[in-house]
Amino acid sequence: MGAGKSSVGKRVAKALGVPFTDTDRVIAREHGPIPGIFAERGEPAFRELEAAAVRSALATAGVIAVGGGAVTHPDTRAALVGARIVLLTVSPEAVAARIAGSDRPLLAQGGLDAWQTIADERAATYAELAHATFDTSRRPMSHVVRDVVAWVTGQQATSATGTARGTTTGGTP
Repeated sequence: MGAGKSSVGKRVAKALGVPFTDTDRVIAREHGPIPGIFAERGEPAFRELEAAAVRSALATAGVIAVGGGAVTHPDTRAALVGARIVLLTVSPEAVAARIAGSDRPLLAQGGLDAWQTIADERAATYAELAHATFDTSRRPMSHVVRDVVAWVTGQQATSATGTARGTTTGGTP
């Protein structure tokens, strides 16, 4: 949460000339605001909607931004097999301003402490799934986008700000 998935994803898609899908926006458009889904139906129901949105987005290809908790659902993890997965990271210090005043349901009762707990709980899954990792904490978005595009196109940008492990074939960036 707060790493810049939507902003970076949109710009990467534009640079690559491919479609962009933000699964959170798809869910909100089709089912209503995400905080309302959490409040009325609970997180498990939201994760089911999210898994369906991810599967649908993967069928259309392009760049797809998935919510940070999407990988907690086994169907979503299964759908991501074969996709090229980029993990955007952000430090607690940098994310604090990004999530301030947020309506994110999982942060409603705890703010930055809740963010840290969630990040810690998901870290192993993120590391297992990610083919490349880029930190967004203090770098201009344009640099992050440039590095992701370079990785996707095979010019693997690996520096102090990004790491990549092998490129998978097919899938989505």
